[in-house]
Amino acid sequence: MAFLQANVFSNVLEMEVMLDIILPQETKKTFGTNTKGTSEDVPVLYLLHGMNGNHSVWQRRTAIERYVANMGLAVIMPSTDLAWYTDTRYDMNYWTFIAEELPEICHELFPQLTTKRAKTFAAGLSMGGYGAVKLGLRKPENFAAIASLSGGLTIAEGMDQLLEIKGRSYWEGIFGPLAEIKGSENDLIHLIKNLEAAQAPKFFITCGTEDPLHQSSTYTVEKMQEQGYDVSFEDGPGEHDWIYWDHWIQRILDWLPL
Repeated sequence: MAFLQANVFSNVLEMEVMLDIILPQETKKTFGTNTKGTSEDVPVLYLLHGMNGNHSVWQRRTAIERYVANMGLAVIMPSTDLAWYTDTRYDMNYWTFIAEELPEICHELFPQLTTKRAKTFAAGLSMGGYGAVKLGLRKPENFAAIASLSGGLTIAEGMDQLLEIKGRSYWEGIFGPLAEIKGSENDLIHLIKNLEAAQAPKFFITCGTEDPLHQSSTYTVEKMQEQGYDVSFEDGPGEHDWIYWDHWIQRILDWLPL
């Protein structure tokens, strides 16, 4: 595998943005692990961080590079700050960056990446789980499979819980008046109800049984099932931590339709 760190300019955000990238590279080593390479139509996983992370956190806290070594899969890990993958009320358009500009940048810099929906995926943890599911619901034409690990998926219904993490001014700076989140383009439950199941990607949702966000995941899965979505839910012992995420990202990689 090749591991790259890129500092790219976002015209949408009007600032430099960091990316970590894992690309397939054929290697034959005397010691260590040989890896599988490919030079065209490479499947791609956009892997999103949570509130306390950045572009580097998946690489530092898990063995993601080793896990994908023989998959022929590219992994794009962007830094998106604390903006919840949303076009914020403070005029920083992180949704537009992640949903529209980032794929364009990646295809410009790495033309071997696939442009096919069937080979394009997104996953994320916590805040990034919200971002990944949002990508699947608002850009279903671009993604074949979406995964959420311990996602904060019910911001409208669970705002009281989120207010214990950050104050009202933070959340209103991102989403606007809290009373207006429900039924908006940032409300995943609203999006689930208004997307035809046949148009949606397939989903994999997991959350630790000791995680405060477990109910958020089970409620979201229930709403997806009511609408006829292709959604898999698995949980197990675990909290909101890297022990859980390092284990379950391996299960998600096995689940991807490669």
